[in-house]
Amino acid sequence: MKFLHPNTLQMVAKTHKLVSAGVIAIAALSLQSCEKDASGATGWAYNDPKNGGYLNVDYAEQETGPGLVLIEGGTFTMGRTEQEIQYDWDNMPRRVTVSSFYMDQTEITNQFYRDYLYWLKRVYDVDFPDVAIKATPDTLVWRDKLAFNEPYVEYYLRHPAYKNYPVVGVSWLQANDYCAWRTDRVNEYILIREGVQKMDPVGQVADNHFNTDAYLTGQYEGLVKNDIEDLDPSKGDGATRKVKMEDGILLPRYRLPTEAEWEFAALGLIGNTDEELITERRLYPWNGHIVRNADDSFKGEMMANFKRGRGDNMGTAGKLNDNADITAEVNAYWPNDYGLYNMSGNVCEWVMDVYRPLSPEDVSDFRAFRGNVYKTIVRNDDGTVADKDSLGRVKFRNVTEAESEGRRNYRKADNINFLDGDQESSTSYGAGGDEEGAEAGSEEAALMYDFGATSMINNRSRVYKGGSWKDRAYYLSPGARRYLDERLSTDYIGFRCAMTRVGSPVGLGKGKK
Repeated sequence: MKFLHPNTLQMVAKTHKLVSAGVIAIAALSLQSCEKDASGATGWAYNDPKNGGYLNVDYAEQETGPGLVLIEGGTFTMGRTEQEIQYDWDNMPRRVTVSSFYMDQTEITNQFYRDYLYWLKRVYDVDFPDVAIKATPDTLVWRDKLAFNEPYVEYYLRHPAYKNYPVVGVSWLQANDYCAWRTDRVNEYILIREGVQKMDPVGQVADNHFNTDAYLTGQYEGLVKNDIEDLDPSKGDGATRKVKMEDGILLPRYRLPTEAEWEFAALGLIGNTDEELITERRLYPWNGHIVRNADDSFKGEMMANFKRGRGDNMGTAGKLNDNADITAEVNAYWPNDYGLYNMSGNVCEWVMDVYRPLSPEDVSDFRAFRGNVYKTIVRNDDGTVADKDSLGRVKFRNVTEAESEGRRNYRKADNINFLDGDQESSTSYGAGGDEEGAEAGSEEAALMYDFGATSMINNRSRVYKGGSWKDRAYYLSPGARRYLDERLSTDYIGFRCAMTRVGSPVGLGKGKK
């Protein structure tokens, strides 16, 4: 039996219908019907070739991408809500503000991930077969030297019985690659849906496939159905152009959520607030201090899938309390007040952040995040965008210090170690430490964390959040944080995607004046 919340499902479905039915204005495709309004700054008319063709699209608001739910942002106390039983003191409570964003309603499933693997094999298998192999989850994570888990090795990822279960065995790096692929497939479908591109499943091979960055930089043509009218009078009558970011048609990138975003969404305080008063601080994504349902209709049922105690993964035969021995389907149990499923239990989830124990004290109180590495597109000597790589992706590189000269908000590209792990924060700084090595860019030279000797912390250490089917109730608290090398994977870590919300922090025109 799955425990679903019908009111939440109806609300999400209704919202999705509203968005899909035309609340979103794809104005660049109907510029001919737009009124020729004038600039409030210069008085020159917009969208008029006779006036120079200044573009001003009639944009309502951001389209909700497939699988996503709008998470209305706000302020909250991030960090520990449980006892500090491990004495790491790495999640000290701190008040921060999270901007509105979108998040997947469920964890990424085996089916969703197999769609990705199928596409990779179809596009790359002839010329670059290693691409799909590199992306394949490590099914051997299920093996246990003193347990018979071979059936999961063989069936969990591929058998249709598990298609709606969360994918596991995926590293942080693989999860990021999936997010990038999903961005391209969603934007490609939007252009096909809006009549700009034609489907081309046969012609897309190796580097000849839709990539959002490649399309925007003019490095992908595809099968054109109807390009957009170009209002630039210098191009002549009947001129057309590709879709630009200024048209508001393409969606922002799918990505992993930041730690602050994930924790904020998991707590779901939007359903626990009266005006600006949070009526009860939550320990879990639901009210109360117990892990059982307090509602009369489901009283005593487990709110999440987790390990209740030693040797107890699912309860007693005839009364399997959480109805799951390992993972459960991604829409099992009750969603939180944002409509998100399994933000506690089932699988832990990767987030974007690099782990540092003092991050709660160091990061900004607005859009908190550690892990920024600023990049820019690789260009030729004449300023044109460099050719795509062999996999059809635009090349990026780190911003140089010369390019950052004169800036006050940052001086270098890689800010992972800022205030915690850089030369100045090292315990050996000013005392004969390896400062030359630090300046040369050696990752561990200036770290105060002796990786492999006194800690397992370095710049590859990534945070994962939430409890899993293997964890006790302690880790169901959204404030708990752990970390793992970004190249590793387990049988209890999965992920879900997020997307930046552009424009108004509230959806469907709410709150507009």
